Amino acid sequence: MALQAMQTAPKEDLSLVEETLAGNQLAFQLLVERYQGRMFALARHYTRNTAELEDIVQDTFLKAFTHLSSFERQSSLYTWLARIAINTSLDFLKRHGRSPVQAVEDLEVVQGFERSRPNSHSPAPDSRLEREEIARITQEVLAELPEIFRTVLVLREFEDLPYQEIADILGISIGTVESRLFRARARFRDKLVHLHPEFEHGL
Repeated sequence: MALQAMQTAPKEDLSLVEETLAGNQLAFQLLVERYQGRMFALARHYTRNTAELEDIVQDTFLKAFTHLSSFERQSSLYTWLARIAINTSLDFLKRHGRSPVQAVEDLEVVQGFERSRPNSHSPAPDSRLEREEIARITQEVLAELPEIFRTVLVLREFEDLPYQEIADILGISIGTVESRLFRARARFRDKLVHLHPEFEHGL
């Protein structure tokens, strides 16, 4: 059933796109309801502020509605919307003079850092505070990476998107995605060790 839903969703998307272009605004509202959850999840990697999230997602769908005729249907509607959402998020933060990906948290990264900490086999009494510290370190390191590496890490490590979809969103080849990911992970490790040498032997 799930596979069938995945297969039919793009066709339903195309039908709703066509109806929207024909003047049916209800059709676009259905697209918004279908994808707003994923757009919020994506934008959340760039800010955790509720008001900012709402602004970014609203702006994303406004841009999508305005430029819907430019959707070429060679990729999925989600890929097209994700590209708009990422650009909107980055533009929003740059306009406010802030570094993108200030508030990214990822369970696997946090758990990896926990395993790499000295004496990490012993549960700390203040484990909640320790996890908050690790999350802060994650944010700090990500904020140090160039934008092209931050974004590709978000899409792969946090959104768990396949390479082809990342390539479509960023408008680059799969080979470039692989290269950027390799370099991004290496830079992340280097920055982590530089800023927090205590992690060096756990990576």
